[in-house]
Amino acid sequence: MLDEIRELQHLLLSKTRTKYKRYFFDRLHFDRLTGIIGARGVGKTTFLLQYIRQHPLPMSQKLYLSADSVTLASLFDVAKTFQKEGGKLLIIDEIHKFAGFEKELKKIYDFLELDVIFSGSSALKIDNSKADLSRRAVVYEVEGLSFREFLELKTGQTLPAYTLEEILGDHIDIAYTLQDRVDTGLFREYLMHGYYPFYFDKRMHYKLKLNETINTVIEVDIPSIFNIEYQNIRILKKLIGYLCASSPFVPNITTLLQKMNLGSDYRSLYRYLEYLHKAKIITLIRPAAKGDTVFVKPEKIYLNNTNLYYSYCQGSQIGTVREIFFQSMVKVDHTLTLHSKGDFTVDGRYVFEIGGKKKSYRQIKDLPDSFVVADDMEIGSGNKIPLWLFGFLY
Repeated sequence: MLDEIRELQHLLLSKTRTKYKRYFFDRLHFDRLTGIIGARGVGKTTFLLQYIRQHPLPMSQKLYLSADSVTLASLFDVAKTFQKEGGKLLIIDEIHKFAGFEKELKKIYDFLELDVIFSGSSALKIDNSKADLSRRAVVYEVEGLSFREFLELKTGQTLPAYTLEEILGDHIDIAYTLQDRVDTGLFREYLMHGYYPFYFDKRMHYKLKLNETINTVIEVDIPSIFNIEYQNIRILKKLIGYLCASSPFVPNITTLLQKMNLGSDYRSLYRYLEYLHKAKIITLIRPAAKGDTVFVKPEKIYLNNTNLYYSYCQGSQIGTVREIFFQSMVKVDHTLTLHSKGDFTVDGRYVFEIGGKKKSYRQIKDLPDSFVVADDMEIGSGNKIPLWLFGFLY
């Protein structure tokens, strides 16, 4: 079995030639059991192959396997055999494809002396009713390309990232610094095509590949993780289409129940929305005071990123696109809620109103720590900040 796994590993390593390292490459700190979750297509497999290639251990002591690429009766048996042959580092990709992976990881952690890195869908659940992994595994969540990363891949440059506080306090100087190096005209290309790294491999067929990727998430990943019957997958697809018709969507639960033919089963509706949220297809903005509870009505629903909006939604409501971009960049390291006067509150402190170049500050002028985020401008002034700069947060 190890011979087959190593052969597949060799083939994958020979095909993975990208030298570009995503924002999270140096952010992750590995323990004995480390998980990496994220949306399908954001580069988890590429990262794992890059990591195993650069790790200082000899190749004989490192092993990569995808849980869906070979027929495995037991991950533990593979790990035990690998350790007997001198193995030290085991990387398991697509772990959500292996039924009962929680118990397998627990056995590996408890009985073997291996470092294990596993990856899976962003919807991955660590089910503590099956195995207490919460105190064993360190789990990181990774996102799609930022505008900064897109520019680096597009131009070959190395560009700096900035903290939110740096952008809020020094956005004029930062914008002037970047202006000589950044073609902000590429921002529109990013909004339509730049969130998923596979754009750079499949530019001519990007929209087709994106639709195939999301269909796989809905038809394969979500059912393999959540208890959802196959015939109800159509409801997930129908939800996406309906949300597009009024995006950003302010949900009316009664209307949604009727449109989805769910009668009065609001609990199922909330679960379906949560599945799409966990899978990084939509983003639910919930009330701050009520926490991140599945059965709390979301205040607003967005497509997860602007590429999904342009791919799934007819037309282009530019106001919606701006809000989707802002929340997709800021939520990586910060918390967002809605604000009664502005569009968003970030980290419970900063208030942001999103709009075009002519957007007035009048609506939030009396609020402390408030900012207008304006599209179609390269350099801001005062508390008016160019939208594209928030693409440099990571």
